[in-house]
Amino acid sequence: MTETVRGVLRAAYARLEAAGVPDPRHDAQALLAEAVGAPRLSLLADGGRAVPGDALARFDAWLLRREAREPLQYVLGRAAFMGRDFLAEPGVLIPRADTETLCELAVRLSPPRGDALDLCCGTGCLGVSLKLARPGLNVFAGDLSPRAVSLARRNAALHNVDMDVREGDLFAPFAGQAFDAILCNPPYVPTGELAGLQEEVRREPGMALDGGEDGLSFYRRIIAEAPVHLRPGGWLLLEVGDGQAAAVAALLPPKFTKPGIHPDLSGRPRAVTTQRNTDGR
Repeated sequence: MTETVRGVLRAAYARLEAAGVPDPRHDAQALLAEAVGAPRLSLLADGGRAVPGDALARFDAWLLRREAREPLQYVLGRAAFMGRDFLAEPGVLIPRADTETLCELAVRLSPPRGDALDLCCGTGCLGVSLKLARPGLNVFAGDLSPRAVSLARRNAALHNVDMDVREGDLFAPFAGQAFDAILCNPPYVPTGELAGLQEEVRREPGMALDGGEDGLSFYRRIIAEAPVHLRPGGWLLLEVGDGQAAAVAALLPPKFTKPGIHPDLSGRPRAVTTQRNTDGR
């Protein structure tokens, strides 16, 4: 019996809904569109279209993974960020729309030429996007995770971007270097809250999420070490979790200017920005 788009999706909606997937209709449509190799909207406009057997087999395999609450981006192998697709895979934090706030600030505040560092780079989406917007910048990126470093390099190659990606703990791979901008989306979830995260989020690497007892452990380290790696007037740009902006701003010593706190598209404070004092103190 020939399976149609309409019938396949109807059954998939029910399965994903029963599994507790937050947006079963969207995810089923995205998976089937990928399996068939057609745009999602054109697929939906032709509900009577037959689904070929090979596409149906791919879709069934992917649906099982999503039914098990594996993130959609891992199943598809990509995630959208700043209007572009980036490679995504298990073991590396998935890019999120909230982080576009930090990226937009980095693009606006970074000089047209100089050196910038994407710290805790994950997929490299921040550094790659910054380089594409500011081609005159020398962009560096670093992460403790070998998987993240490998994926960031592949994403840089995918977008034809020259980005120096290094493996190591925070600033360790960049000893002796100074930058005009340092941007970072560090782990910031308090350890005690990890178990209560959405099931899909718990499938992401704990080392990219766990911010210590109060969620601020990495901010303390970054703020303490950043002055050595920032030129006078250089920018430090940090993504923060819900309710953390004031606490992160309060960590900044007199070596930095008065911080700015910036909302994301939903109005939540999402980024803290500050500059190294121009007198070098």
